[in-house]
Amino acid sequence: MAQHSAFVLPVHDLMGKPGSMRELDLRVSTPEVWGESVAQVPEGASVEISGQLESVHEGILASGEIHTRAAAQCVRCLDPVELDIETDFTELFAYFDQDGYDSSVVDETIDLGIVVRDQVVLQLPFQPMCSPDCPGLDPETGEKRPDDWQENTEDRLDPRWEALRELMDQDPTTNENGTSRE
Repeated sequence: MAQHSAFVLPVHDLMGKPGSMRELDLRVSTPEVWGESVAQVPEGASVEISGQLESVHEGILASGEIHTRAAAQCVRCLDPVELDIETDFTELFAYFDQDGYDSSVVDETIDLGIVVRDQVVLQLPFQPMCSPDCPGLDPETGEKRPDDWQENTEDRLDPRWEALRELMDQDPTTNENGTSRE
């Protein structure tokens, strides 16, 4: 456990005292980039954690709210987007290390780092958008469409299908040379 991490909190005053509680109000910086691809919380971003630490028979129950900001890129127009990330968390830090259980009290401390990171990353959108009605990019020019852009309702055919349209326009009762099939 990284003792120098701002996410590591001493809990010696709560250990072995079921029912005792302490308020949690913490502001820390992310030690690394959280997330991948189009949405992520940058390294050094401020993370606010508020909640409580409660002593229970099995260990220390940490619960509360997390608030931070993420940087993203709109998947339609590629403009930068700032996202407010707010989420809740609840995690039991067991007194005894149990097989397959990641959160434990170690040296009378708990490390909220993994819990907070996981909760924040789960809130990052897979397809962030600058607005729900973002018009996106023009597929022909690659330029961003204006905000007042409207879909053209006329039937535009992909140029690769133009030869098929010519076949569809032919009279089915005539051959290629114009003579009647009957």
